[in-house]
Amino acid sequence: MDGVPAGLNQGVALSVVIPGEGTDADRVRLIGAVARSLAPGHELILPVYPGARGLRESAARVVSAEGAGFGAAVRAGLAAASGEYVMIVDPTVLDPADVMETLWAGRSRGEVVVASRYVEGARVRMPAWRAIGSRILNRVFSRGLSVEVTDLSSASRLLRSDVLRDQSITASDYDILPEMLVRALAGGWRVVDVPLRAELSRRGMGLKMSARLVRAYARTFAALWRLRNSIHAADYDARAHDSIIPLQRYWQRQRWRHVTDLIAGEGPVLDVGCGSSRIIEALPPGSVALDVLPNKLRYDARYGRARVRASGGALPFADGSFSCVLCSQVIEHVPAELPILDELQRVLRPGGRLVLGTPDYDRWEWIYMEKAYGFFKSGGYAIEHITHYTREGLLRYFESRGYSHEATRYILRGELILAFRKHS
Repeated sequence: MDGVPAGLNQGVALSVVIPGEGTDADRVRLIGAVARSLAPGHELILPVYPGARGLRESAARVVSAEGAGFGAAVRAGLAAASGEYVMIVDPTVLDPADVMETLWAGRSRGEVVVASRYVEGARVRMPAWRAIGSRILNRVFSRGLSVEVTDLSSASRLLRSDVLRDQSITASDYDILPEMLVRALAGGWRVVDVPLRAELSRRGMGLKMSARLVRAYARTFAALWRLRNSIHAADYDARAHDSIIPLQRYWQRQRWRHVTDLIAGEGPVLDVGCGSSRIIEALPPGSVALDVLPNKLRYDARYGRARVRASGGALPFADGSFSCVLCSQVIEHVPAELPILDELQRVLRPGGRLVLGTPDYDRWEWIYMEKAYGFFKSGGYAIEHITHYTREGLLRYFESRGYSHEATRYILRGELILAFRKHS
């Protein structure tokens, strides 16, 4: 295959997985075409369902899937792959050469590359029933999950092998296709579209199989919706800035306005517990975004600021390294016995500004907002607020340590944002 290197770092650079079962003529032709396209040093993996007769190609490795279904076969192929990159080829593609070359060429743009039927340059011939079903499915998933990928159900894709290493993929059927992409996005990886140019087999599916897939997609959508709208998603904070929920959008934008105003003109900022907030984009040159979660930092690469993975309780910087330290909506998640407040003060140079944000548990407005949040979203992040602070308590704490209080801001009289100046 043009443009595919023969090997990388003395190992297998590319593993190609063709999931499916049976030995129909289309599949035999596809496997032969893929095998001929691969350069020496790459591998071809054929995962098959229990009871299916494997295709013992000399150029391929046949592995058994645990359970029936397209998703089970994909999981078996991913588990068996040893390449730095894994390419999944749609078993209904009649001629894979162009698809494979396009996917491989797109790897510099993202860690996951999807061959899309719905981007400029795509040319696809497929049965009408498949086109209609695909359009409906992708509209529901992309709109409902706020995903910009145009073709979540495409079965031709390329991914770096470490993308799904820490993800729990559970789908057993074709619903594995959107699950893989949404979990990759939750991990902070870049997912990009490239145009699919191919003819797809006209093989159909019976009513029984169609009903099974509808149920599978519905279950997977529900699970992915919960993930997509949880703080565990890498882009949760960034998406909240443009949320369709007016209160959430207002809250995030007010926080952005207050924080960016308070750090303005203070020089390079250390943002401790940065998450994926749009505030990172507004940090001045020389600033550092720090978080303990790798998926958040992975997502933050797009903001163009230096990123460091570390705990706020053990900052990897010398004393007095920064003229401004920001810590917004973090300290309430940290046990009181951990020295995060000491660390924030240690790395702030004399004369520098500390900007600190946390809920004010002296305010009844916050107390009732948190109760309402817990009622409507049981298990939400409010239960993670394990240390409760108040404005008066924080003022006493910092003033006793040589700081002067310079500003107090509130969002809806609940979220507190304070600015202090260090004098010694």
